[in-house]
Amino acid sequence: MSDSVAVVWDDALLGYTMGGEHPLHPVRLDLTMRLAESLGVLAGDRLEIVTPSPADTELLTLVHDPAYVEAVKRAPADPGVGHGLGTPDNPIFEGMYDAAALIVGGSVLAARQVHEGRAQHAVNISGGLHHAMRNAASGFCVFNDAAIAIAWLLRQGYERIAYVDLDVHHGDGVQAAFYDDPRVLTVSVHQTPLTLFPGTGYPEETGDPDKAVGSAVNLALPNGTDDSAWLRAFSAVVPSVVKAFRPQILVTQCGCDAHHEDPLADLALTIDGQRASYRAVHDLAHEICDGRWIALGGGGYGLVRCVPRAWTHLLAVAGGRTLDPNTEIPQSWRDDVARRGLKARPPTHMTEGGYTGFSHWDPFTETRVDRAIMRTRRAAFPFFGLDPDDPRD
Repeated sequence: MSDSVAVVWDDALLGYTMGGEHPLHPVRLDLTMRLAESLGVLAGDRLEIVTPSPADTELLTLVHDPAYVEAVKRAPADPGVGHGLGTPDNPIFEGMYDAAALIVGGSVLAARQVHEGRAQHAVNISGGLHHAMRNAASGFCVFNDAAIAIAWLLRQGYERIAYVDLDVHHGDGVQAAFYDDPRVLTVSVHQTPLTLFPGTGYPEETGDPDKAVGSAVNLALPNGTDDSAWLRAFSAVVPSVVKAFRPQILVTQCGCDAHHEDPLADLALTIDGQRASYRAVHDLAHEICDGRWIALGGGGYGLVRCVPRAWTHLLAVAGGRTLDPNTEIPQSWRDDVARRGLKARPPTHMTEGGYTGFSHWDPFTETRVDRAIMRTRRAAFPFFGLDPDDPRD
């Protein structure tokens, strides 16, 4: 397998724009790529920029109902088309079908690069639209590129694929797509559904009880969870179930909306905590599946202060480049932010000074996060032959 890294990018991906003050603004992607380039993250012989093509109907219908795909096509001319389109979360916009299909094409291209051995890791920061359902748009997501990429990999003969979702929102669309498929393990680490959209992702959601029990693992964290607590929870659940599942390939959704400044959620990670999370899934890929790792973007609505820094770190981790968190952000990038008239104050460094040390979980502590850990371990671990009360598992 090649040890190279593929980064899916084309300026045409900025066409997925829902207009006005919609939180999912494509400027976050543009600023990320510009920051990564200015810091030399995209340089080097190992890294290749690959250009996507739009997914065709055959790919889209691996996950979506054909009638829904047709509805997306005609939506700009028929605003009353339904299927979750034309809402404040999912407004209809010109070119929507083509823009959404291009993102899907990008994630499938990332999967193809890794599958064919052209790259060990592949990143599509425009992807990770994990809420779209088989027959409906949801949560800013028109097509579910993550689920389609996984379905494509299944078509190539994979028997065990692990999907790990770091977004602050539950990865409900991907879970729904494979809830009855024992070949796919979906693991989601998110804010408690008691306080956040989509209101799903309870630990007791563990897969179809008749066809794929144990195929879903959900770790729902309380509001205010910070870097150390998040990393403690992740380490207490995710590596154990993923290692027990023994996947042949790892797909991750790396939404960065767990950031403490994110306007749509209530967790409290810093850029440093997010960098640590990306390093954790990177290391997991190397430990369990020879480094076969497909990393997708996702949520993140701090357009200036969060997303560009977080995903530049993601690109650096994937590319095997050491990007010192204390690195100063070039003045030229900050000036570009100012010229665009964006409201947020540009950050000056690639760190927020977050503390990412943590104590490993044990069954004797009693915090809100520890209760969340134990609830997930007790709901999910027995399906993997793991002891929920044993910190060694």
